[in-house]
Amino acid sequence: MSETAPAGTSKTPRVVLVTGGNRGIGRAIAEAFVAQGDKVAVTTRSGGAPAGTLDVTCDVTDQAAVDAAFATIEAELGPVEVLVANAGVTADTLILRMSEEDWSSVIDTNLTGTFRLAKRAAKGMLRLRRGRIILISSVVGLLGSPGQVNYAASKAGLVGLARSLARELGSRSITTNVVAPGFVDTDMTAVLSDEQKSAIRTQVPLGRYADPTEVASAVTWLASDGAAYVTGAVIPVDGGLGMGH
Repeated sequence: MSETAPAGTSKTPRVVLVTGGNRGIGRAIAEAFVAQGDKVAVTTRSGGAPAGTLDVTCDVTDQAAVDAAFATIEAELGPVEVLVANAGVTADTLILRMSEEDWSSVIDTNLTGTFRLAKRAAKGMLRLRRGRIILISSVVGLLGSPGQVNYAASKAGLVGLARSLARELGSRSITTNVVAPGFVDTDMTAVLSDEQKSAIRTQVPLGRYADPTEVASAVTWLASDGAAYVTGAVIPVDGGLGMGH
């Protein structure tokens, strides 16, 4: 990138991988890195990556698919220098109704899938002796939420995963951090009724939902030169909803 790069961004384009980047928060993150001039790959299960990105099909519950996606990205763009693990699913229901499949599918995608991605990305980053791993969690992982014991457990697990990686990989200049969004204006929240949306806003000190670009700003900062000494952190982007956690 040129010397006129926006404040807080790197001057040299990096290879960035954003999983689940075809909509919502993931799409905003991918677009933010593209705007900085980085070389961005996006993995999805069904396509639809943003313009200017390398669209790679990948199911994070399949280790072979993860390995194949990284091979494609490395061949097309180069080794992954920034990993943003955003892909996630929900299967909400109260615990007495929650099936084994409801539990295992959410854990396998949100937590074990992130483990697969981080493990594969770390191989290349260790060779480079630098890298940024950013995991997208949720305020629910810190506060809990009725009907979401599987989702909350998976998102809480990302914190332990990230902090362990921060300690393992830090000596090689690889940082690992977590961004924990609150309620964000996406397709997932658009289906809520006006009454539900109003009730949620009353819980948020800032009195509104986040825009996906506000989450993306936290992610790009963690990947920037300005955050080189930040690792093992959990950055809330929740309007104050989870403060104290």
